[in-house]
Amino acid sequence: MHSYRQYCPIARASQVLAERWTPIVLRNLLAGADTFTELARGAPGMSRSLLTSRLRELERVGVVVIDPHPTGRGRRYRPSEAGLALRPVLVAMGTWAEEWFELTPEDSDPGFLLHNWCHRYLAVDRLPERRVVTRFDFTDQPPSQRRLWMLVDTDAAEVCLTDPKMEEDLVVTAESTALAQWHIGQLEWSQALRAKRIRVTGPVDLARALPTWNKRSVWAT
Repeated sequence: MHSYRQYCPIARASQVLAERWTPIVLRNLLAGADTFTELARGAPGMSRSLLTSRLRELERVGVVVIDPHPTGRGRRYRPSEAGLALRPVLVAMGTWAEEWFELTPEDSDPGFLLHNWCHRYLAVDRLPERRVVTRFDFTDQPPSQRRLWMLVDTDAAEVCLTDPKMEEDLVVTAESTALAQWHIGQLEWSQALRAKRIRVTGPVDLARALPTWNKRSVWAT
């Protein structure tokens, strides 16, 4: 991390927070990610070498604590007291962006959205008692990101980037921005359906239950 060589508190804070990807790493840590794999999954597009570098720097300045993993393999990461104190800073950044910036397809990576659904916002207590395979077709994404699958199975879920070769129970055709807006509370599921920004085909009971399997982002509340 470089120094701005200024005593101004904003300059000193920027030395830590203004590095590319650093706020994303801190967001994931404060959301409960405590292994390297979990932190990497929450930052798609960030190289593992850069993640390692950012974690070391955050440890050096006292924002992150790195401990040996209890299993003896790998390490565990947690925010220090100084790191925990950054929570309102990150919330303020998010609140500012919610007020002044609109979501675009570029901001709405469907892989990241479905990963969050499966690993951070899955409403386990509402899941069906059998496996359900849902195909998502995103109409506003490039071909390489246009089709994904979500497998839900009683108490867990996962995202498939390639065809799992299983019978599909539901097919969701959606704008990725609509799904993102719903997740963060800017749009209700019923509104998206009426506007045909989200369309679900399949058994009616599963189609109605699908949005209830997502607890939705903290921004929605």
